[in-house]
Amino acid sequence: MNETMVCVVGNVATQPVYRETASGPAARFRIAVTSRYWDREKGAWADGHTNFFTVWANRQLATNAAASLSVGEPVLVQGRLKVRTETREGQQGWMSADIDAVSIGHDLARGTTAFRRAQRPEQAFATERSGPDWESGPGNPAAAYGDGPQQRPEPATVT
Repeated sequence: MNETMVCVVGNVATQPVYRETASGPAARFRIAVTSRYWDREKGAWADGHTNFFTVWANRQLATNAAASLSVGEPVLVQGRLKVRTETREGQQGWMSADIDAVSIGHDLARGTTAFRRAQRPEQAFATERSGPDWESGPGNPAAAYGDGPQQRPEPATVT
């Protein structure tokens, strides 16, 4: 495919707008991306031009982005760049740069975040564990068996 994939690092400029559509959840927000450069004359970093992109997210990414992002937060967005132009009669034409997001995340170089796995409807009823209980820590010997609070199995007796 000949699509232009981009990864931009910037700040959330508008509160995400979430919509339920016929094809599933959708969300959009604007991201501000400002270049920085070293100004030799001043001996300090200076801000360059700021670009604004409209980020579009669909399905679970839209739901999670709307629940996780706030204005001013540093984010990374990866997706397909779409440059759109439009002209209307009697008006000046305009151009917009949109990103159809594949992935969105907080920029951990500029702060911390706490990840919570989104539970899918089919997972809500799952009763079987798929792996060890990492949250119970090394002080709980049953954690090594992935059994959580259950007791550790008795060792076999060899005669």
